[in-house]
Amino acid sequence: MAKIEQHRGVRIVTLDDNESIADYCVEDDIAIIHDADGWWTCFVGENRAVEKYDIAFDSWLKALHVAKAAAEFAME
Repeated sequence: MAKIEQHRGVRIVTLDDNESIADYCVEDDIAIIHDADGWWTCFVGENRAVEKYDIAFDSWLKALHVAKAAAEFAME
């Protein structure tokens, strides 16, 4: 089940492997997803378009820290 938390007013959504960004996220959310390469920090934009960093992180915690930093940057 997706885990949703707020940081500086931005929703950060951690998805299980079988869950879809389109099913749980809306514009301006940050999604954290996992695949064989690692943990990805994804940014959900207009019409649920998704952009992600070009590298995966080796842990969920690192992806979460990056998501929180991006949320803080977005609030400036």
